[in-house]
Amino acid sequence: MNFADLKFNDQGLIPAIAQDVNTKEVLMLAWMNPESIESTLKTGKATYWSRSRNKLWIKGESSGNYQRIRNILYDCDGDTLLLLVEQTGAACHTGSRTCFYREIPIEGGKENGR
Repeated sequence: MNFADLKFNDQGLIPAIAQDVNTKEVLMLAWMNPESIESTLKTGKATYWSRSRNKLWIKGESSGNYQRIRNILYDCDGDTLLLLVEQTGAACHTGSRTCFYREIPIEGGKENGR
């Protein structure tokens, strides 16, 4: 793959948002580098770069909660990926379906569109 259209940060990483292909629920945000993108394309399983462990990790490798890739999109600036996935089990390491299960209250109530 030619990565010329993608803009990686100073650490050689690009943010990747995983979204359920069927429900459109946002599941998680992780980081990818060229090697993890190539692995993802080759295997069909979401493979990310772990910043804390400094190595590749296949989502679900230890938990069994794999993400099967159905499509990969990138935004207009080329600096963010969107992975449309079929999620097996929970996406979050806490056991939650999604990593986005906590909410910050908005002052002024819900009239802001929520």
